[in-house]
Amino acid sequence: MREVFSSSTLKIEQPRRGPIAKSRYKVLDGDGTLLAIAGETSEKGRGEAFRQVFPGKSDLDARAVLLTTPDGEPLLVIDKRRGREITEVREPEGDIIGTFVTERVGRRYVIRDGADGVIGAVAVDLPRNNFEVADAEGGKVAHVRKKWAGLATHLLTTADKYSTEIYDPVPEPLRTIAAVTAIVMDLNLHESKEIT
Repeated sequence: MREVFSSSTLKIEQPRRGPIAKSRYKVLDGDGTLLAIAGETSEKGRGEAFRQVFPGKSDLDARAVLLTTPDGEPLLVIDKRRGREITEVREPEGDIIGTFVTERVGRRYVIRDGADGVIGAVAVDLPRNNFEVADAEGGKVAHVRKKWAGLATHLLTTADKYSTEIYDPVPEPLRTIAAVTAIVMDLNLHESKEIT
C-alpha cells in the first residue's frame, strides 16, 4: 500500500478553474492534511493524443493526471483513454497497478489488476454521486461520495468535492485503486461539464 493513502478517510477536491484549464485535484486525509496533488500531464497514454484545438472537455477525451506528494515526488499516473472504455492506474515508471474497464457506461466498472485478473467493481448510482467499490466476491471495500455544492457550482464549474471511506483492511492493489476511485470517476463522468 502507498503510505500516502493509508488513511481510511480521504477527501478529494478540485479548485475552480476556467474553460481550458487542466484537470487538478488535491487529496487530503480526514483531518484535512494535504497528502497528494494531481495535475493533468501532457503525457500521451498508449498513443492517445489530448484534445488541443477546441476549448472545453468531453467525457470522450483522453486525459492523464500525475499524482505526486506535496513535495513533487511522483506516486501514480491515472490515464483515461479516449472514449469511455478504459482508465489505467500506473506506477510512474509505467507498470499497471489496475484498470477500470467500463461494463455499463456511467453505471458499472470492472476493476482488473496488472495481470488482467478481476479484483473488483465499481457500482454507480443514478445521479452519479455515489460509488460503491467492491472486491471480486462482491464485498464492499469503499464508498465514494460526490458532495453537492449548490446548483451554480454544480452547473458552472468543475470544483467538485468527494469523500472516500475505505473499509480496511483491503488488500493491494485494490486498496490503492479504491483510494483513487474518486479521481477516476470524476475524469470519466464529471469533467465534461466544463463551460465556465
